[in-house]
Amino acid sequence: MRMRSVLATVTAGLAAATCVTAAAPANAHSGTAPGVHACSPAVSITSYSDALDKTTYDGTFVGNLSALAVDRGGRIAALSDRSSLFTLDRETLKPTSVVNLVDEKGAALDSEGLAVDLPHSRLRSSGGTPTGTRLVTSETEPSVRRYERDGTLVGSLPVPDALKVAPAGRATTNLTFEGLTLLPGGHTLLAAMEGSLSGDTAGIVRFQTWERTRHDFRLSAQYGYRTDTGLGVSEAQATPDGRLLVLERGFTAGVGNTVRLYLADLRHATDTRRVDTLTGQDGVRLARKTLLADLVNCPSLGAQAKQPQPNPLLDNIEGLTVTGRTPDGRLQLLLVSDDNQNAVQTTRLYSLSARLPHTVNG
Repeated sequence: MRMRSVLATVTAGLAAATCVTAAAPANAHSGTAPGVHACSPAVSITSYSDALDKTTYDGTFVGNLSALAVDRGGRIAALSDRSSLFTLDRETLKPTSVVNLVDEKGAALDSEGLAVDLPHSRLRSSGGTPTGTRLVTSETEPSVRRYERDGTLVGSLPVPDALKVAPAGRATTNLTFEGLTLLPGGHTLLAAMEGSLSGDTAGIVRFQTWERTRHDFRLSAQYGYRTDTGLGVSEAQATPDGRLLVLERGFTAGVGNTVRLYLADLRHATDTRRVDTLTGQDGVRLARKTLLADLVNCPSLGAQAKQPQPNPLLDNIEGLTVTGRTPDGRLQLLLVSDDNQNAVQTTRLYSLSARLPHTVNG
């Protein structure tokens, strides 16, 4: 938004991602010991960088970044919601290429979610068709489209009628597919709605999945997830053990952003694709979640904000990907903020580490 059995074990693709260590970005402001730079008992911030803020690459503005994903060779794919898809160097996190994306009519997208469909040995042996293509959501319809690495449109995935923007469905404009991730194994794709459907209780959002077929993906299970009051889902990313990291985000004028990182578990949640309205009713189990960190509690590391923020480190954080592991087993995370090409917002990259609890409480 511009302000703004499914679960398997670790796969070759995500395992490869967890071998990647994205270095601190050029001009990064960094910390040292996790205890000194803790955002919470589970999460620490290593560094942040404003090096990409208000820059251009090959004539394209480097900003409006809404999603990140690990690409081949550990490079980082970074998606702009103005239809640009950048490749970032794995060490410096500076752009090395950019392609423009369009829909079937040649029009630009409100592109928000990104997953790179990397080949996996298990999929090759089971007849799947991973191709290294990019799966990209647009909030407009919403949609999930598949693109070749050069930006050529390959096709699109089916979307349930209820999740389409009114009047075609029950979704609200700019509150649709904000997060996208391939679950471990590469067999299941998940898209996270940012906001609630009409008729659903405010704060309960839908997570839609697709299962891989021989040639593409077909619609599969759907789940409900409850956000904190006043927040929407800005990203959902799979962890190596099949759970989800979920970013919840909100903005209050004159106060600033709220950004919270949750760990969610769908394993005991109800498949809601045939549940017309979600009201928190008995018999419908929502995804369980546990708070990993409220990023307002991170040390600022000297960051400065261009508008009021409860912590100057914060901005409109929309993108998240898992880039590796620390020597002691913590997940390495890379986050990015969407500056909306706005003078009072910042394109900022954040390097964090997280130790995941064994169970999810809520």
